[in-house]
Amino acid sequence: MSTTELEQTGSPEVEAVFRWRFEELVRAGYEPGCALIVASHVDVDLHDATRLLARGCPHETAMRIIL
Repeated sequence: MSTTELEQTGSPEVEAVFRWRFEELVRAGYEPGCALIVASHVDVDLHDATRLLARGCPHETAMRIIL
């Protein structure tokens, strides 16, 4: 699901999930702009995205892998 699709749904549940994903990605070490992009791709497994950084992968490389 893209950011546009997320914005169109407008449901509080979808917004809460998006916010939670964003916060977890920032906490894992993604820069806010990158976290925003990754969080908007609900098809991306959050655990995979954060695990890459935990193993020392730079966030730019991690984004190329997961997106």
